Amino acid sequence: MPSTTRTRTWHNWAGNQSARPLTWCEPRDASTATQIVRDAASDGRRVKVVGSGHSFTAAAVADDVLIDVSRLDEVGVVDPSTGEVEVGAGVTIANLNDALARQGWALANLGDIAYQTIAGAISTSTHGTGIGLTGIAGQVSAMSLVDGLGNQRRVEQNDGAVFRAAQVGVGALGLITSVRLRTTPAFVLESREAPMRFDRVMADLDELVSVNEHFEFFWIPHTEWALTKRNNRTVDPPRPLTPLRQWWQKSFLENTAFGLVCRLGRARPSLIPRLATALPGSGQVTYSNASHAVFASQRRVRFVEMEYSIPRDACAEALGRVKRMIDARGFLVSFPVEVRFTAGDDATLSTAHGRESAYIAVHMFKGTPFEDYFREVEAIMADYSGRPHWGKMHFLDAERLAGLYPGWDEFQDVRRDLDPHGVFANRYTERIFGAGE
Repeated sequence: MPSTTRTRTWHNWAGNQSARPLTWCEPRDASTATQIVRDAASDGRRVKVVGSGHSFTAAAVADDVLIDVSRLDEVGVVDPSTGEVEVGAGVTIANLNDALARQGWALANLGDIAYQTIAGAISTSTHGTGIGLTGIAGQVSAMSLVDGLGNQRRVEQNDGAVFRAAQVGVGALGLITSVRLRTTPAFVLESREAPMRFDRVMADLDELVSVNEHFEFFWIPHTEWALTKRNNRTVDPPRPLTPLRQWWQKSFLENTAFGLVCRLGRARPSLIPRLATALPGSGQVTYSNASHAVFASQRRVRFVEMEYSIPRDACAEALGRVKRMIDARGFLVSFPVEVRFTAGDDATLSTAHGRESAYIAVHMFKGTPFEDYFREVEAIMADYSGRPHWGKMHFLDAERLAGLYPGWDEFQDVRRDLDPHGVFANRYTERIFGAGE
């Protein structure tokens, strides 16, 4: 059965969003998904689509019809002449990585977690790091979706404005059923992780970003330290961490011990500055492995997050202001501030549209007050034409967002064409895009 009327409550990964839809549907194929949308549209009901629930916003909150696409998880065979592959919208990035690896292929760039479905990742402009590479949406060459009238549409690059809008549609244009992705032959990444003084990272930032294929760092509030990660391709055989070192570094230190620090900090916030001094103590580690095993990390400690994209050359100044603001306002922050970089692209609502971008992400441990801190960071990012990640917390509305994207009106035209009656709207999309006509 594709759906049930039994009462169920949906929660996102972070636990800060929930919904009790009237109908919960789990289609197994595109034709069933299409019929569900047609029925909802004819009944005047709204539809929202969910995957793994890794968005922190209310983009997927459904009051009427919830469509869970997790069963649309097929991975096709990579075409060796083009390197392209068709995959179901609901396949998780982790399962996609494994399926591609078995065929000898990989995605050129990934984020640092792999829990999301591919449709959710591209729809929210999810990205990794690497100044010569785009986000995941930039690896899309075509997609199939069901529009607000219940029509199946194949959207390809030669469709111009429609394709550019659909690459990052924030769930407002339709239900994606499958995606065609560009892949690359499988490769090995060597990773060098090491603590570095914050001032040195800032002084050497341009070089660190430019000479490494994938560079990111985590500044630890209340300290003068950052944890850096430099990933570069190698032709040498993989040299993964030993099982014991893997457990110690990636499971115990980055999850178990860090989770304990966060829980202690939540119980006694005054301890956070002292607890923070322990985080850079993991030392330097170098290893290599299949690219997807290096890109993605375990994330068992739950949090809420806000991330802003700003022009690359504004990164050091903006991050310095965030650092000073935390001290001046007396915020007690147990989570590191994550910083990454990508090339620009032309997807209409990509957070990197038209510019090389730096991303500054702030987090707060689940159950810890976050709004005042996030609003202060957002105010700083506004001075650099900051664009919020579509899947993470922010406080902007359509009026403010419109000025951040040169193609805003073009996106709205596509939205009116694909979903003229707002079948895929909810309160969140009405806030960020307007209520429509």
